[in-house]
Amino acid sequence: MREKIEFEIEGKKISIFGTENADFPLVILNTYGDEGEEVWNECHKLKCPPFSLASISNLDWNKDLSPWESPALYKKEEAFSGGADAYLLLLTEKIIPAICDSLVIKPSYVALAGYSLAGLFSIYSAYNAEVFARIASVSGSLWFPDFEDYVKFHEFLKMPDCVYLSLGDTELKAKNKVLSTVQDKTASLFELYKSKNIPVIFDLNKGNHFTEPALRTAKGIKWILEQ
Repeated sequence: MREKIEFEIEGKKISIFGTENADFPLVILNTYGDEGEEVWNECHKLKCPPFSLASISNLDWNKDLSPWESPALYKKEEAFSGGADAYLLLLTEKIIPAICDSLVIKPSYVALAGYSLAGLFSIYSAYNAEVFARIASVSGSLWFPDFEDYVKFHEFLKMPDCVYLSLGDTELKAKNKVLSTVQDKTASLFELYKSKNIPVIFDLNKGNHFTEPALRTAKGIKWILEQ
């Protein structure tokens, strides 16, 4: 096990955890704060198969991870400014190559995971980049306006090996009418992927959107690694 590696690219902080002496998968995790190490520790508690984790923080959350512009959900909150395409380009052309350069051996495959809006970004990215073999959308913001229609009328650039979807079982009780659609829209996506014969699971966890995010993320990573 190597020491944690950290560096920055265009203001984004990258932290890498894992082994350096085997051809293991690489999981990219976009984070709201800097919770990569917490997720890494939860993965060890769950006895995940060996892998490397690269967490990315210092994101402009509502810009970098939103696929298109959309109004804020609440007054006094920041609107979604639709910067996902630009961030995905930075991720695939600069950040991931730099991460791979830091690894002694090329990873066996690259997966993408994220919580909340980063979970939405994980799904969106698979429609717009070929690098990600496996996807984990953990309590993903699949309520995002027009996203359900987007996935119905677009195809993955490269069919993923598997897709993990999860929610808290009380997220559908959100008072906001947009947020309250999240379970129906996640279930719809689950059925769509099943119809395309993509290995997929829809995991319902106890609690609301903010319950044990690091553990939930680790559960999603474990599942995609074990497929």
